[in-house]
Formats: sequence, structure tokens, C-alpha cells
Amino acid sequence: MGAVQYTAGKMSANPSNLVHDSQFPGAIATLGGRPLLPNRGTPLDLNWIQEVRVNTSAVERRAATEVARRTVKKEWQAAWLLRAITCMDLTTLSGDDTDERVRRLCAKGRNPIQSEIVQKLGIEQLGIKVAAICVYHTFVETALEALEGSGIHVAAVSTGFPAGLSPLAERVAEIRRSVEAGAHEIDVVITRAHVFGGRWQALYDEIAAFKQACGAAHMKVILGTGDLMTLRNVARASVVAMMAGADFIKTSTGKETVNATLPVSLVMVRAIREYAQQTGMAVGFKPAGGIRTAKQSLDWLGLMKEELGDSWLRGEMFRFGASGLLGDIERQLDHYATGRYSAEYRHPVA
Repeated sequence: MGAVQYTAGKMSANPSNLVHDSQFPGAIATLGGRPLLPNRGTPLDLNWIQEVRVNTSAVERRAATEVARRTVKKEWQAAWLLRAITCMDLTTLSGDDTDERVRRLCAKGRNPIQSEIVQKLGIEQLGIKVAAICVYHTFVETALEALEGSGIHVAAVSTGFPAGLSPLAERVAEIRRSVEAGAHEIDVVITRAHVFGGRWQALYDEIAAFKQACGAAHMKVILGTGDLMTLRNVARASVVAMMAGADFIKTSTGKETVNATLPVSLVMVRAIREYAQQTGMAVGFKPAGGIRTAKQSLDWLGLMKEELGDSWLRGEMFRFGASGLLGDIERQLDHYATGRYSAEYRHPVA
């Protein structure tokens, strides 16, 4: 089996084959040929928030086209699936987590595809690995030790995850502890009640306080979209989070009844696009919860490519929050390499 190759118009397995944004000093992405800077936030613009509208039926129709169209096949599918792995926050957020489970997860993150499959695909030179390992604060130091020298980031969930209802001072202190422990990224949870009540200033101030506590660590703002009731609430919360300095906006904690969906993701991605057009600053996107199959990962990658372009098809700008997804992707790659489907138990994550 030959190496997965790049061809114009298709997906490359290697992120370095994408448009290199360093031709624009300080830029982290481009949109329509325009270089975009990292998000520094903006003053809260209540007029912008109030003017946000969402046509729910149109959003649902557009999202339905992602799953209805014919998907990529053969070597192109393999390349897209490899890209999905490089955009993955491999996650364990269970009440029974242990240091040993986190170490096993980190080992899988460093080598997400079994060596024999890598050899059959001919992709040894790509050095495929996940973007980050996402854990509770308790396991930040364990993950850092297990990932030393790999270049894989450690992300810590914080701010009273998953409910986000502990006192603000405690949530801010929790962020600082994780940053001091060495976490590269912090996934914070908003107070959903601020959205329900239209208390945009309170939401903005809360997220801005989280951002200040994060310091140099990247902040991913979890909106808990399954709890927000309407797509308009999702859109407005997305804009406020970006104005307050979010590096990423994220759909869900993974603990809600409804987690990442394509309609919600479309609304958030278009909010990112409008924010980039208005401010010249780029914000990343992370769908999390319920994305378990290789086919689903292709749906989300397709959405990102069509709505935001190739600049967002990198771990720096797009992440999957996932635990079970990697096993199915590895199984599909095994099928591509051998022509046979292997049993699921042969592809454990941790």
C-alpha cells in the first residue's frame, strides 16, 4: 500500500501541505486571502449582539447537506481521517480517571495508529499525533510528564466543569492553578443563566476574567449549546465569547443531554467568520461530545473547509473533543490498508 498523497483540491494528510500563513507576520489564519491575527478581544458591542438573527430552518437545511452528499473515498478519505487525528483533543473526563489511565491515553495520543497500519499506509514520515490530551486539573502534571518532548499540548477543563456554577473567585483560582501546573490550554465553562437572561455584560466580564487568569495559555470557551435552547442564543453567546477574548469557542462539555450537532456548529462557525470579517482576528472552533464515528469527523471537516477554508483545517484552529472517535478512525484506516474490517476491540483508546 503506497503512502497517502496530496492532490490539489483534496485533503492532505500532512498539515504542512496547507497554505502557510507565516507569509503574513503574526497571522494565524487567512479568510478570503485576508491575513487574520490572534484574537485579542474587543469592547462589548451590545448593538452587534442585539442584531444577531438566525434562520433556524435555513441552518437545518444547510447542515443536512453535509451528511446527504457523497463523501470522499479511498486514499482521499484516508488522508482526511489522518487530518482528523491531528485535530483531536483526546479526552478522558470520567469520575473514575486514574494516573495510569491518563498515561495510557497519552501513549495513544503519541502513537494514535498501530505501527503495522502506519507501515501499510506508508506514512511513517508524517509523524501523525493528536493535538492535545484533555484532562481534569488533577492529572495535568501526569499528562505533562507522559507527553514530554512530544509537542502534544495538555488541556485542562476548569471553572467548575461541567456545570460552571461554583463562585467566580473559585473558578478563576482553578484556572490559575492549572496554568501554574503547566497546562497549555484551558477549557472554561460559561454561566448559562447569563445567556438565558440576556445579561451580556455579565457574560462578557466573566469570560474576560477567565482570559486574564489564563495568561499565555489558550482559552477554549465552552458554551454548553445543548442547554442554550435556541440557535440565536448560541450565536449571541459565541459573539460575546469572542469579544471577551476567546481563542476557541467550543460547543459542549460532553455531559449535556445534547452535545455537538451540525446545525449548532454551523451557527458557531458562521459567527467566527463574521467576527473575522469585522475585526481581522481569527478564533478557533471545537465541537465536543457525541462525535464517535469516522464518517462524522468527515462531516465536520467538510463543514470547516467550506465555511472557513483551509486555514482552519489545522489543530491550531480546529479541534474535535473526543474519546471514542479515534478507535473508529483507526479501524477505518485499517480497512483501507487491508481491505478488511477488524473487530472494534482491536482498537482500544486507553
